[in-house]
Amino acid sequence: MNDAPAEPRDYRGTVFLPNTPFPMRGDLPKREPAMLERWQRMGLWEKLRQRSKGRTPFVLHDGPPYANGNLHIGHALNKILKDVINRAAQMAGHDANYIPGWDCHGLPIEWKVEEEYRAKGRDKDAVPVLDFRAECRAYAAHWLDVQRQEFIRLGVAGDWADRYATMDLPSEAAIAREIGKFLMNGSLYRGLRPVMWSPVEKTALAEAEIEYHDHVSPTLHGRFRILKAKAADLVGADVVIWTTTPWTIPGNRAVAYGEEIDYALVHVEGVAEGSLLAIGDRLLVALPLLPGFAKEAGIGAHSIKRVLKGAELAGAIAAHPLRGQGYEFDVPLLAGDFVTTDAGTGFVHIAPGHGEDDFNLGRLHGLPIPETVNDDGTFTIHAPGFTGLHVFKAHAAIYEAMKAAGTLAATGKLTHSYPHSWRSKKPVIFRATPQWFIAMDDENAIRAKALDAIAKTHFVPEAGRNRIGSMVAARPDWCISRQRAWGVPIPIFVSKQSGEPLRDQAIIDRVCAAFAAEGADAWYKPGAAARFLGPDRNAADYEQVMDIVDVWFESGSTHAFVLPPRGLPFPADLYLEGSDQHRGWFHSSLLESVGTNGVAPFKAVLTHGFVLDEQGRKMSKSLGNVTAPQEVMKQYGADILRLWVMNSDTALDLRIGPEILKQQAELYRRIRNTLRWLLGSLDGFTDAETVAHAELPELERWVLHRLSELDARIRTAVETHDWAGVLPELHNFCNIDLSAFYFDIRKDALYCDHAGSLRRRAARTVLDVLHRCLCAWFAPVLAFTAEEAWLARFPDEEGSIHLLDFPFIPEGWRDPELAAKWARIREIRGAVTGVLEEARRAGTIGASLQAAPVLHLPAEDALLLSAAEWAETAIVSAATLAPEAAGAPLAVDFAVAPGEKCARCWRVLPEVGTSPRHPTLCLRCDDVVERA
Repeated sequence: MNDAPAEPRDYRGTVFLPNTPFPMRGDLPKREPAMLERWQRMGLWEKLRQRSKGRTPFVLHDGPPYANGNLHIGHALNKILKDVINRAAQMAGHDANYIPGWDCHGLPIEWKVEEEYRAKGRDKDAVPVLDFRAECRAYAAHWLDVQRQEFIRLGVAGDWADRYATMDLPSEAAIAREIGKFLMNGSLYRGLRPVMWSPVEKTALAEAEIEYHDHVSPTLHGRFRILKAKAADLVGADVVIWTTTPWTIPGNRAVAYGEEIDYALVHVEGVAEGSLLAIGDRLLVALPLLPGFAKEAGIGAHSIKRVLKGAELAGAIAAHPLRGQGYEFDVPLLAGDFVTTDAGTGFVHIAPGHGEDDFNLGRLHGLPIPETVNDDGTFTIHAPGFTGLHVFKAHAAIYEAMKAAGTLAATGKLTHSYPHSWRSKKPVIFRATPQWFIAMDDENAIRAKALDAIAKTHFVPEAGRNRIGSMVAARPDWCISRQRAWGVPIPIFVSKQSGEPLRDQAIIDRVCAAFAAEGADAWYKPGAAARFLGPDRNAADYEQVMDIVDVWFESGSTHAFVLPPRGLPFPADLYLEGSDQHRGWFHSSLLESVGTNGVAPFKAVLTHGFVLDEQGRKMSKSLGNVTAPQEVMKQYGADILRLWVMNSDTALDLRIGPEILKQQAELYRRIRNTLRWLLGSLDGFTDAETVAHAELPELERWVLHRLSELDARIRTAVETHDWAGVLPELHNFCNIDLSAFYFDIRKDALYCDHAGSLRRRAARTVLDVLHRCLCAWFAPVLAFTAEEAWLARFPDEEGSIHLLDFPFIPEGWRDPELAAKWARIREIRGAVTGVLEEARRAGTIGASLQAAPVLHLPAEDALLLSAAEWAETAIVSAATLAPEAAGAPLAVDFAVAPGEKCARCWRVLPEVGTSPRHPTLCLRCDDVVERA
């Protein structure tokens, strides 16, 4: 007979270990394209629209990106944020129909096509305009399609098949109709005013097309000899001006002074070597600025003959500093409230064609506005001595001419922030040219209406209100004309006899009908003037305007051809773009809509920051710190980018780079593992297991309370459009509340209890709710992963988490008192865990189940849980309660659990070994195994 002991039985097969096909590795770069194909195959977008009929619409009107080049990380940020907000609104019960769009006209595309011409040695001006426009259209169409596919790869849901574009024929017709509305209501006029002009691109530019860079400007101090003044001692003295734009001297027609400024009449008695001044010169300079000027001009000994207020200069007349060289006219001295003593000499030379203040002062006093500069930045014949010279190369010639006239006091250089074209990166000039403007303060009162609309708009963040409000309050009339070829023309005829634009709705209707059928190209076809003017007018009597409209007007009018024509409500619920669009798309959309509809085109405006590298630097190829979304998707997948966006406070500038992406991948791994554990622990779950809320243990009811809090948080974000902090809360819920607490506690019941035990069924009831809630709440952000986690449990060929709404959370789940109780329980549990960690580090135990701590609880905590519940909550094999007096400090004593380790649940209990059937099991496990 063999007396050898029997081999201990392996009970692993009796434990309910998690089981799921949902893999631990996301492998998103491979899985996401397959998911996109599935959504396309099943017609997910079409199903959503069909099922949403009759719901309250939610419209986020898409600010159109420019169809020019691959997407960059800023595009990804923008479209992902839009997509999350749209998806969340849809799942909150709305019909969120999103129409993506593109801005397709304008200078950047022309510039690219011209670059191709230059590379081939072709002359753009020699190409027929319709051929050139066709090449621009083809260029934009190519990049529109490239960007569309890249946006789709990001997981952005929308009506990609029926997107909008400003170059669509119906869009061009609608833009022309919007221009016509301003023509007919009298707000559109042609006027001569200084605008920012790009000599390189030969067109006026909007403020939104300008960026500021450091620029080295030549400077000069110039002398204007006083010919006439009320005080005899001023006649023959020289007023000294200072300018950073010497090229504007030929356009000078006045000098401005400040009425309250103290000016010194200076007699020069000594000069430094090389000075352009001479002993005996009499100069007028602002007293506070005299020391600085004396140093720059090389003045040595000098005396101040007297000090006078600027008001004494009223009526004085000076000579142009180039008198005798074709500039034989008087220069009046005029009071200007913009003159300060911050820099210069306290006198400002006035060239009415080259500055806003200059122009306004000139108009006030009826000064002539000479056209001294051509479209390409060269001087015209109205700048004698400099004709044909480029303004940015003119300073040396102007220095020499003034030196010859004895009117140059000093020269220098200044590095300062100067406006540049955002496309060519070249400096711009202020230049008065005839342009088309929309009046801000006429009978239509666009400024006042816009400011009123701003007051009624919801801004996220709130600071946006003041930003756009201050811009609208201070802005000049809107210059909407551009001297280019690729865009929608301003379809206006001007009477050659009166100079007035022809206001005739019949003409506008004919133009718009032609544009809808043929596109804006119809304006450039032979015989267009006669065609649109009709048989009752002679085309020879009218000028056909060939300027195109500012692309900001085009994109600002997109609401007119995207919202009502597609059955979408106006105004839109939300406009969402980068914070720079307060001066761009938000601004132009507001002015355009207020001018034609009297109201803003939006109810709310949300802005996000810019994307910087990990060190907070602007991205640039030269620094090698560019993060391309295409590369991120190849390495990590789109869901990591989407998580990065929503884990950030998008109202601020965001940072991204290799380390930040690694961190996001780790956060994603935790979320994915939460979903995986849920799925595994729900293996085989059916509705028959469900436990009613009233019968659930407190711990399960606490989890449901937390879900009610998160549900309220998410629904508030949907209503306010403010998602800051929502994703971090969801992640912390998964990582801290679930994985490190609830799951940790309930693993024993889920793995080792009998299948029909109330505790296990209750836990699985809550896990079922958790799976449904987390899949739905993560769906707007982790669009691919949430779908994968949903289908892993509910594999339906036509099913999708994105077809569902957020789960309904009963009001009865909210239980603040229970939440407060469990907050205290977690504090005490933390103290127990700390003691166990010390024992583990000391080598006294290897696992918490080897412990049986003693809890010295103050009286107010004594009834929180029973000893058995404390053991379960602290994940120890036993716990002893030692009640203390009220107010006593909490204390935990470590003790080793007595007994043997159960071979199935690993708890250490004295009862292990008492069962003859299963001597290595505790009594709970013995019963479960027998009932299996």
